[in-house]
Amino acid sequence: MLSLDIGATGMLAQQLHVNVISNNIANMTTAGFKRQRPEFQDLIYQNKERPGATSSDIGTLVPSGIQVGLGVKPGAVYRIMEQGSFEVTTNEYDIAIAGRGFFQIQTPNGETAYTRAGNFGLNADGDLVTDQGYLLEPNISIPDDALDTVINPSGEVLVKQPGQVSYSNVGQIQLAVFPNEGGLEAMGDNLFMETESSGAPITGNPNEDVFGKLEQGILENSNVDVVEEITRLITAQRAYEMNSKVIQTSDEMMGTVSNIR
Repeated sequence: MLSLDIGATGMLAQQLHVNVISNNIANMTTAGFKRQRPEFQDLIYQNKERPGATSSDIGTLVPSGIQVGLGVKPGAVYRIMEQGSFEVTTNEYDIAIAGRGFFQIQTPNGETAYTRAGNFGLNADGDLVTDQGYLLEPNISIPDDALDTVINPSGEVLVKQPGQVSYSNVGQIQLAVFPNEGGLEAMGDNLFMETESSGAPITGNPNEDVFGKLEQGILENSNVDVVEEITRLITAQRAYEMNSKVIQTSDEMMGTVSNIR
């Protein structure tokens, strides 16, 4: 009874589907989160009679043959990098990217990670850091006596200090883009790491070339669409139930055979 194994592959596939949807819904309020979508592939086929096989000694061909599929398997889980909605926070160190690009973050082991979450703050030294305390790259330090901080769309960080009429530039925020953003590896804490699939990062100033512009006092929300996720969850649940019904029916058929006297 191949249907027992086929139904099991279907249940496992829909279990993964529900896991991905659950993670999306759990992160619906996570700043800069990018939703995921699973893709599935059919498994290898068992050829009872191969299409195009010769069916007689005069060369007639079988038009379609007999192929029995062996189920389904997960092919990939794609990350959808479309822009999330914006939320005005009025926090001067909250920064949203309107368009392409990632903030560059220095991790404790010295590697560079990337994020779309712009909810920054200051550490004891006045450096811009993530909510985990990781430094923004290039490092930006705000003077202790700064009266006001302005981050313009081009990433220039300007501060006004006592006794000054004009603002002074204390740093330049740079962004990174990748040939394949979906190939980045998620590390948790809203961070991504470069992989061979993502390609090497290309860095530059915001609001130039392919780089998005910065918006101060605004955060990019998760791009999860709750209505869409709930709809997909219901579809996955029904598919799981139908595959379990296949297993139940196959078991009943085997029971019928075993009860033949």
